[in-house]
Amino acid sequence: MGKASQRKHANSVSDYEDHFHTINEKPVDDISIDYFYKPHTLTLLTACLSVLIYSSFTRDDEADLRDNIWAGMKCVLFIFLIISALAFPNGPFTRPHPVIWRMVFGLSVLYLVSLCFILFQSYSTVRNILEWLDPELEGFRIDMDKEYGVNCSDINLSKLWGHMDVFAFSHFFGWLMKALIVRHYGILWTISVMWEITEIAFAHLLPNFVECWWDAIILDVLLCNGLGIYAGMQICKFLEMREYKWESIRSIQTAKGKIKRAVLQFTPESWTYVRWLDPKCTYMRFLAICQLTFFFQISELNTFFLKHIFELPPGHPLNVIRLGLIGLFVAPSMRQYYSYVTDTLCKRYGTQCWIYSAIMCVETIICLKFGWKIFTQTQIRWIVFWLLVQMALSTLCVYGCVRWHSKKHKNVKMSSSGNPVFANGSILNNKSLNGKTTIRQRTVTSNRTVFKN
Repeated sequence: MGKASQRKHANSVSDYEDHFHTINEKPVDDISIDYFYKPHTLTLLTACLSVLIYSSFTRDDEADLRDNIWAGMKCVLFIFLIISALAFPNGPFTRPHPVIWRMVFGLSVLYLVSLCFILFQSYSTVRNILEWLDPELEGFRIDMDKEYGVNCSDINLSKLWGHMDVFAFSHFFGWLMKALIVRHYGILWTISVMWEITEIAFAHLLPNFVECWWDAIILDVLLCNGLGIYAGMQICKFLEMREYKWESIRSIQTAKGKIKRAVLQFTPESWTYVRWLDPKCTYMRFLAICQLTFFFQISELNTFFLKHIFELPPGHPLNVIRLGLIGLFVAPSMRQYYSYVTDTLCKRYGTQCWIYSAIMCVETIICLKFGWKIFTQTQIRWIVFWLLVQMALSTLCVYGCVRWHSKKHKNVKMSSSGNPVFANGSILNNKSLNGKTTIRQRTVTSNRTVFKN
């Protein structure tokens, strides 16, 4: 290999690494206060040891075995999160602080390890662990005789309003968060409709999937899902059009300005223009997005099967904590998956995305292992029907989106930063002045791209 080829190969490898590190360990470009971004490893070690010494010598170890185990578990979690903050990658996000997302990654690793531990236990052991965590679960069983989807012909406004409870709000909020993560109407509506079909296909295994037609169509698809998707996409639109110009808190003179800047630290540093599909979409990208809709179905199914197999009430704290953790894990995972699918220079899966993929698969294995008696009652025709509809609907959706983008953006290309570039070389900026989108001309220097109004 000649020197020119070696240099070309080295530059190519460097480009791949740069694109991977952007989503796997994004650096902080706008450091306002240096103190909060320095390691302080010795200080942290001293503080941790002080806490451990104080806790271990001041509590009564002879009091209660249960309290001792709880204290040990909390200590393990505490130390693991500290190690996560020191050693794990930032991921694709840096707000409000990279250490938060390192801890999220640490929690995902700890959750995956816990799932692997559960996988090698018996059902009775897992059930005893759950009852030990919450003694109120002892004796609780899922009421298999409860009827679902009754009196479907009797529909009125008061009955619809009676179904608008805390679970309806959580349903709406869940789809709002999905919209903020996915940011594509076509994919979101496909996932929404497919989930209702998934409920129909698995209703013979999970009784709470049996719903009246108006519950599935009006309450779920149109109200909770539809409003959640619309609200989330409107927030995305606002954040996309906003101008991100960060100023150091030290350079702000007024106390009000400093407080506002501190609050804005909890908002995104920037907002990526998301474009899952384009007219020149490759077959691999096409299949990857079809696969995404399938992953959403599996992840949601795991939630209901885990709850049903291990007999947990819907509103139990363990269910709520798991859903909260899954929401935190999915946000950076989706960003990494998007880059892997759409960026030709990103050749590697992000670590958070890898961990979440493993979590989803291990949860599925746990459901199959411990719910084997339930799955022996599977009606194969419904599963075949579900798989065929899943493949057909996701393929039609992705193809329709490609055709839509081809028609809508036939004169628009994409820049390396992911923003639309018009034929005259101008680039669409994600901001708006007086409700009008502004165009900025692009000038390239040796080190960075500079924009001029």
